[in-house]
Amino acid sequence: MKPRSKRLVLVAGAVALLVGAVALVLSAFQQNLVFFHTPTEVAEGKAPTGRTFRIGGLVEQGSVKRSEDGVTVQFAITDTAKVIPVTYKGALPDLFKEGKGAVVQGVMGPDGKFTASEVLAKHDENYMPPEAQHAVDQAHKTAQTVKQ
Repeated sequence: MKPRSKRLVLVAGAVALLVGAVALVLSAFQQNLVFFHTPTEVAEGKAPTGRTFRIGGLVEQGSVKRSEDGVTVQFAITDTAKVIPVTYKGALPDLFKEGKGAVVQGVMGPDGKFTASEVLAKHDENYMPPEAQHAVDQAHKTAQTVKQ
């Protein structure tokens, strides 16, 4: 085999390996990709059925009902326009309350009920992580010291 042919085979092999690696990465990315939809989008049928996605909104007042098994919880997520019933088995986060923001991840069934595999309670817009609050407090103290 001529040296030129050997180089061509090596380049073709490297390109094939690179294409295979990119295909594997994109495949893994596609499987882990979770889209977010509002309750209105879900009610309009814009969300996929049989595939995992997230719904975000407020937990509707008076909708939280615990089953007798103590593990299953039914509630509704709303964006104040549409309401989506959700069923979840497991422990709810401490911040989960009626009227507060929540994001649920799961699958929409053919019966129009959302079965959540994960519930995330959202902080309100006034929440600030302790480290950030400390930094802001220090900045205010420094600014007051400079003024004096």
